[in-house]
Amino acid sequence: MKTTLILNANIVNEGKVFEGDVLIKGERIEIVGKDLASRQADVVIDAKGKYLLPGAIDDQVHFREPGLTHKANIASESHAAVAGGVTSFMEMPNTSPPTFTQALLADKYAIAAHASLANYSFFIGASNDNVEEVLKTDINSVCGLKIFMGSSTGNLLVDNPKVLEAFFSRFPSLIATHCEYEQTIRKNLEAAKARFGEEVPMQEHPLIRSEEACYLSSSMAVDLAKKHGTKLHILHISTAKEIALFDNSLPLEKKKITAEACVHHLWFNNTDYDRLGTLIKWNPAVKTVHDQQAILQGVLNNNIDVIATDHAPHLLDEKQNTYFKAPSGGPLVQHSVVAMLEMHHQGKIGLERVVEKMSHNPAILFQIKERGFIREGYFADIVLVDLHKVWTVSKENVLAKCGWSPFEGQEFRSSVTHTFVSGHLAYENGMFSHEQMGQRLLFDRK
Repeated sequence: MKTTLILNANIVNEGKVFEGDVLIKGERIEIVGKDLASRQADVVIDAKGKYLLPGAIDDQVHFREPGLTHKANIASESHAAVAGGVTSFMEMPNTSPPTFTQALLADKYAIAAHASLANYSFFIGASNDNVEEVLKTDINSVCGLKIFMGSSTGNLLVDNPKVLEAFFSRFPSLIATHCEYEQTIRKNLEAAKARFGEEVPMQEHPLIRSEEACYLSSSMAVDLAKKHGTKLHILHISTAKEIALFDNSLPLEKKKITAEACVHHLWFNNTDYDRLGTLIKWNPAVKTVHDQQAILQGVLNNNIDVIATDHAPHLLDEKQNTYFKAPSGGPLVQHSVVAMLEMHHQGKIGLERVVEKMSHNPAILFQIKERGFIREGYFADIVLVDLHKVWTVSKENVLAKCGWSPFEGQEFRSSVTHTFVSGHLAYENGMFSHEQMGQRLLFDRK
């Protein structure tokens, strides 16, 4: 088996930063220690001055395959992920057709097996009429069930109370939810139309998809989970009010109800609509400075457990449209790690906490087998970062198929230089290797 020796790295792992060496043998980490320079290895990397992190695990992406591959595909977006230090992703079911059956789920896994440079898993999707099909899911090889409790994705909206009760009471593993209350959004939308007609300004988006809409839906999901003892994970928290729904008194391993923050809700706020308009149109909406600050505090206080992206690319000409015609979502997976490292440079979050929220906690929360940590015997999903290699995002270096980023023009002080996926050096200083593809994530669930 091929061996790689990484020397003199600043290793960020399990709440500590320490200088050390890592020996990779085949797919796995053989030794984490010091003074390994005398060891024989096929490849030796001197990482002096660089930081070695566990690869990020993004628990919410939309890679658009099958059916929407003019926007993105598993191959293109997994390359963007790996270049950004994301070694594993979990992809959502709102493709075309939606992933409502075991057969369609298997089709996605077959595509990823030959196309994905990163490790992968796929959610099965809930509809108003597929409960029995969902219950056939192998919970040790599928990340979870996704329920859209909001209108973002049309026919994926689950709005039948009896069906929701069935999913929450019967699905034996993690349920991830998009929470926005449909009736409140419709009421706010009609009010905006009455005021502005078809020319609704983007600044109205967080008022239409409001705090009330988010809180009503999130609190309903929490109530259902408490009633049935469900393992519930609420995605992309966007309001200060919702944070009180989540307990920070328990270790993550013991939590039944958890939450995710997305990079865009930590980075942008409603003052950015004047500059970026529909490019930062997401559902749930980017909201106020107060909400932005509260979400970061929720991350730091452990009310919010995971940082992810909701990477959801659309073509630029689709986004550069009027409020009603511009779709929600944008590409983020290439820049999530460096954006959080930039927030570290700004003194907002520690390196150890970034690694905890982007690597350790997704592994713990989803019970991923042998990933998410720099540990002997674990898969070598690891990333080398130069915290002082400055670069600027431009169209020329965006790797998402859609070819644009809301971060264009942003200078980042950190760069990902090397990304190992299951021991394979998949990315090095702008170059990719396809000698080995990513692996299907497996889960240790009893």
